[in-house]
Amino acid sequence: MEAKPYYITKEGLEKLREELKYLKGEKRREIAARIEKAKELGDLSENAEYAEAKDEMAFVEGRILELENSISRVAVISRHNADTITIGARVTVKTDGKEKIYTIVGLNEADPTQGKISNETPLAQALIGRKTGEEIEVATPRGKMRYTVVSIE
Repeated sequence: MEAKPYYITKEGLEKLREELKYLKGEKRREIAARIEKAKELGDLSENAEYAEAKDEMAFVEGRILELENSISRVAVISRHNADTITIGARVTVKTDGKEKIYTIVGLNEADPTQGKISNETPLAQALIGRKTGEEIEVATPRGKMRYTVVSIE
């Protein structure tokens, strides 16, 4: 089974690459130095500094694998068609007489406080493929909500 694409913006991909470079370089060296220093303290079985550094190294190595996997499956979001809502679109919708602006992004870039919603949310899934002026209905924890697409960028 092929892994699903990892949707991300160009800026998001750059952040992942920067984090990967940092973890593989500076962070690995920092932890390795801490491990060596802790080894010098003697008995490793009762050495809290050594155990902590080893745990952090395991976490960092796991994160490196996660980043490499994500980067290998990346599908960079780019906007081509302002007529139809796709991943990467900035959408203005109207609900309950109020306008709200959302940008549909990949799961790991989602930040609802900034108006960035994951393409996997019920709202984004209902919006994808729609055009300006269309109405949708989305089931939410508060019940069904009606949205009208005001504009697409």
